[in-house]
Amino acid sequence: MLFESQWIDIRRLFPWNRKRSEQHNVRTAMEQRRRIYPEDRVQSDSAAIVSHIEALDAFQSAKTVLLYFPIRHEVDLTALLERYSGSKTLLLPAVHRRSMEARPYLGADCLAKGAFGVPEPQTAPYRGKIDLILVPGVAFDKKMHRIGRGGGYYDKFLKNHSSSYKVGVCYDFQLLDSTLPTLSHDVKVNQVVTASGLVI
Repeated sequence: MLFESQWIDIRRLFPWNRKRSEQHNVRTAMEQRRRIYPEDRVQSDSAAIVSHIEALDAFQSAKTVLLYFPIRHEVDLTALLERYSGSKTLLLPAVHRRSMEARPYLGADCLAKGAFGVPEPQTAPYRGKIDLILVPGVAFDKKMHRIGRGGGYYDKFLKNHSSSYKVGVCYDFQLLDSTLPTLSHDVKVNQVVTASGLVI
């Protein structure tokens, strides 16, 4: 047991493992804070963020937009599904094996719970260009770095959609002044939107 604990400490001396540990600490702290965020603030902040997104040139000009379903008190963007399902091609993520794919949203009737209990469209994967991706995260910084939920699904997906405009979505307290620890596979966003406004 002593050897095992010493080995874990030695591994943390390496930058890659140290950054992973730092990311885990940030993720844990932010998820705990978000989990106890008051429901009325979740609703009011989400409404403000939706309004900021609607005002974005990138949103107004986008023909195809990937959103997400909120989990564990994430910012709720589902109002956009209701308002723009007839005028834009709206997509939602679906976890397929060890990767994520985008599927068209065709209304609530096309949804079923996926691998993690999150509603996913039961439609064929979308293979075309995605103009705008609205990206959830547990933390962002002002250099547009992101720490996600921890599965790596979004980073892989975003890397494969490098031409898409990416907007991070979070509460004000999730946007940090300090620079986040990043790994080589982490993908930056183009902007971040909070209830207070946009950060470019």
